[in-house]
Formats: sequence, C-alpha cells, structure tokens
Amino acid sequence: MTLVVAIDAGTTGVRSIAFDENGQLVQSAYQEFPQYFPDSGWVEHDASEIWDAVVATLASLMSKVDQPVAAVGVTNQRETVVVWDTKTGQPLHRAIVWQDRRTAARCEQLAEQGWLQTIRRTTGLVLDPYFSATKLEWLLKNNHISVSPSTAFGTVDSWLIWKLTGGASHVTDPSNASRTMMYDIGTMQWSEELLDLFSVPESMMPEVRPSSSRVGVTASNLPLPGGTPISGIGGDQQAALFGQAGFSPGDAKNTYGTGSFVLMNVGNEMPEPVDGILTTLGCAVGDSPPAYVLEGAIFATGAAIQWLRDGLGIIEKSSDVGALAASVESSEDVFVVPAFTGLGSPWWDPNARGTIVGLTRGSTRAHIARATVEAIALQTRDAIDLMAQAGGVSVENLRVDGGASAMNLLLEIQANQLGVAVHRSAISETTALGAAYLAGIAEGVWSGIEEVADAWNADFVARPSGDRSQADALHGRWLEAVKRSRGWV
Repeated sequence: MTLVVAIDAGTTGVRSIAFDENGQLVQSAYQEFPQYFPDSGWVEHDASEIWDAVVATLASLMSKVDQPVAAVGVTNQRETVVVWDTKTGQPLHRAIVWQDRRTAARCEQLAEQGWLQTIRRTTGLVLDPYFSATKLEWLLKNNHISVSPSTAFGTVDSWLIWKLTGGASHVTDPSNASRTMMYDIGTMQWSEELLDLFSVPESMMPEVRPSSSRVGVTASNLPLPGGTPISGIGGDQQAALFGQAGFSPGDAKNTYGTGSFVLMNVGNEMPEPVDGILTTLGCAVGDSPPAYVLEGAIFATGAAIQWLRDGLGIIEKSSDVGALAASVESSEDVFVVPAFTGLGSPWWDPNARGTIVGLTRGSTRAHIARATVEAIALQTRDAIDLMAQAGGVSVENLRVDGGASAMNLLLEIQANQLGVAVHRSAISETTALGAAYLAGIAEGVWSGIEEVADAWNADFVARPSGDRSQADALHGRWLEAVKRSRGWV
C-alpha cells in the first residue's frame, strides 16, 4: 500500500495525516503551537515553532506506518505573513497572523486615498487587515527588516516547503497567492502596481506554481525519507473545496467551524466584484488554470453554539444542542442573530451586535437553541444567495464538513433554505484530504480529478422538502431580525 502524507498547518496546531490510495485516513498526529498577543488586536506566531510542530507530527506519524510515501501535500492557514533569511534559515520576525488587526488604520487610509476599487478589481479582495499586504508593509516599515537578496516572504505554505526542501524551493500556489492582496487574479501574476504600493520588492516573493505539481523533494534530515516529492499546495479553504470534489461551476462547500467559510466554484471566467463577497482562486492542477471561487466568511456559527454552552449555560456540551433544538417543532418566531463581533458576508457590518428577538413568556431554552441552529443555516443562505447572483451560476449542491455538520437537523434546515441537497462528507478531514489529492494526482497515485470525484462519498444527505414557502417565510423574518442587529455600536 502506498501512502500520501498531508501536512495541515492550521492556526492553532499542525496535523500530519497519511491517506491510502482509496483516500482513506490511515494514521494521523497532531501538535499545537503557541499563540502570541503582544498588543490589543495583535496576533503572532513563531514560524520556527510551526516548523517544529511539523517535524514532531511527521516523526509521530512515520513511527506508526511502514508503507512507502509517494508524495507530500501542504495545506495551511492563509494570509499569515512570514519573512525569513534564506542564508540563516531563520525568521526575521514573528509571523503576523491572518486574525491580526494592527493595520486597520492603514487600510482605512488606503480606502480614503481611492485604492479600494483597484484592489477589488485586481485581487478580488477588500481592503482589510485580514490579508497579507498591509501586514508585510508594516513589517518592512516598522521593524527595520533590511531587505537583501536573501530576504524571503511567504505565507505558511511557502515557509514550510522551503524548510522541507532544505531551502531549495521558494514557492506558493494560486490559492494562497490570491489571498495576499498583491496578486493579480486576472493575469495570474504578482501585481507590480500593488507591490509598489506596499513597498514590497518582487525579489522577496515566492514563485507561483500549480497547486498540483512537483515543486521539490524532501531534504535528507527529516522524518520522511529524503527525496520524497512535495507535489501539493493549497490554502486551507480551497483545499477543502478540492477535497470535497468541488470541480464544477455551482459546486459549493461550507465548513461549519467556529465561523464558516462558504466557497463556490464559478468556473474559469473572472466575475465582476460584488460587495459582500470575495473573489479568489481555487487550486490549479498541472497546466490547467485554477477556477475562480467566490467566498463568503461567516463569523459565528460554532461560536454561537459555544455561547449557548458557556455564556447562557443552557447546554452542558456543544453536542447537546441538536437534541435540544429538535425537541421543538419550530423556534416560534424567536430569532438569534449571533453578531458577537459584527456580521460577515454578505453584510460586512463591524458595528452589528448579537440580538435575540421574538421572545415571549412561552419561549424556552429549546426555542433559543433551535433559533441558534437556524441562524447558522440562514447566514449560509445569505452568503450563497449573493454568490449565485454574483457568479451567474446556481448552486447545484452543498457539501459540508466541520463540527456542526454532525447535526442532522442543521443539514435538514440548510437543505430547505437552499432548495438543494446538502451532503456531509464521509471523510471529516477534507482540508488535508484535498492537499493529499493535489499531491497524489501530480505523482500518479490518482489519475486526475475524475477519479477523485468518483471516490467522494457522503455519510448523510439532507434533501429539501417540496414546499419552500415555509423556508422562505422563515428567511424573510430572519432578514428583519438582521436589520435590528445592524449598526448597534
């Protein structure tokens, strides 16, 4: 049996997973790494500690398996900025994490200077400190990093691949490059105009290679055998779309995590920018161009369930919410808008705040629980409705993963709200699986996306009921509740 190893370097930890030729998880290992918060709104990682976690998880994983490894794929937290010296192999500063907000004022300044439309048109993104460009600009201007021919920038994938190859490969892929706010998603090149705007020398930038292609081989001093091909790269959300076999226009996936990321494939024609939705690039296989992907970010889904548990104390465990919500047939016109840190797609309203409306003396904790579950599905509909309008394609199906996807009730509500079937993947680690597929396709373990699509299967499918009038009525009332949450601050 031949294995493909996926390294999934997330925001709080690293997981290394071995998959077999059937796409089944064989073994895995996980290790957390520290988070640093040096100031209000600042979030940092030590890139060396991320690398140490990669080495540790690979060592643990390889101690559990004795089959040959055909390829390695890397998937990663996106947007996080790493700058290092290629001579010393050491980071020049702590990595600035995607969650970091220190450049908010700079983004506001750029918007006032009229750069928003240029950035939207060129990168598909919005002017927000979430993305890499202003973080990198801040590092270069405020920490006296002396740029030299040995200074390298990358997102976490670039850093890890550089380390895995012993410094031989400084690369990224379109899915990660398109999250930096410095990549032209129309021409598929680094934007000279934006690099100049952010005072970033092009010499620092990684080469953009296809997501599924050999970009190097492992060095000899690693737990993996030296010379193992590194052949897959994908930003975590796009890798999950790939792992969910979202290869055709209209294919969409939602990961119900702390928040939710909804991605929809809209094909090879770049859509016009639409307020409230990001345009980004999917994973590229070989010489084929990457598909354009619309992305909606929802801030509170699993976090809302955690609030029921920790804030209100109406459930003991997050897993209790499904049974409690199902104990009533409806929320009885109670709505929970979980805008604890504002609203994301499609509203992008940082001044919204959490709201409960419709309470009566007959309202119980079960009605609040059901309204919270409904809010997860309703927020997803809001994002997907706008995506379908923006991309000019209808959603054919929704494939889901993440912790809350274990709740059948949620998926049934979601199917009714969207009017399409909702499929829960039989493999929960779809992000890592996507990275494994990207690497394995490049090395011939799988013949291509058709074989991956044929291998995908669900362990539960929720189908919409025939009559959508009740679902539409619920959604209409939800929009009224959202109005009451907006602009509170």
